[in-house]
Amino acid sequence: MSGFSKSYLDFVVEVANSLDTQHLDDIADQLRALRDRSGRLFILGVGGSAANASHAVNDFRKLARIEAYSPSDNVAELTARINDEGWDRSYADWLVASNITSKDALFVLSVGGGSVEKNVSMNLIKAVDLAKEKRSSVFGIVGRDGGYVAKEGNFVLTVQDPGGEFTTPITESFQAVIWHLLVSSPKLKVNPTKW
Repeated sequence: MSGFSKSYLDFVVEVANSLDTQHLDDIADQLRALRDRSGRLFILGVGGSAANASHAVNDFRKLARIEAYSPSDNVAELTARINDEGWDRSYADWLVASNITSKDALFVLSVGGGSVEKNVSMNLIKAVDLAKEKRSSVFGIVGRDGGYVAKEGNFVLTVQDPGGEFTTPITESFQAVIWHLLVSSPKLKVNPTKW
């Protein structure tokens, strides 16, 4: 156990240094274009990434003045959809009710990014499919190979965990680092933070 904290934080530094900063700038440009066309940003996640989605909605709305929403913020509607239509359709049907259009965008926060073959995160996969059908942009912050989201999305950043030992905590931590970077970017930030 001795030295774990230092080695973990060294690993965090290594991952941060591996991020493609040009790709991050491109994502900021695309999000600015979304705001300029009065498009909405639908932020989706499952588990810890769902909690991150809720926090990200706040920051994109408050700091970047982008109209943003997350289906996991309304637990009554989400659980009704899961109960009545099933988990797999829950996010896609929420997007249908939100009248997602080509002006809008999806932003998926996910460790694995979903897998049809493994039947994992099918609600995210069906939401991505719907967004593509509606010609909405698909953004994402995912881990390692990023699964379905990385393959099918337009502007997806993959957080690499070379050893694979800390994929979930590193990816979910960097989701927060990256969306905070985006809303702090001069390309997007409109309102100041309090501190």
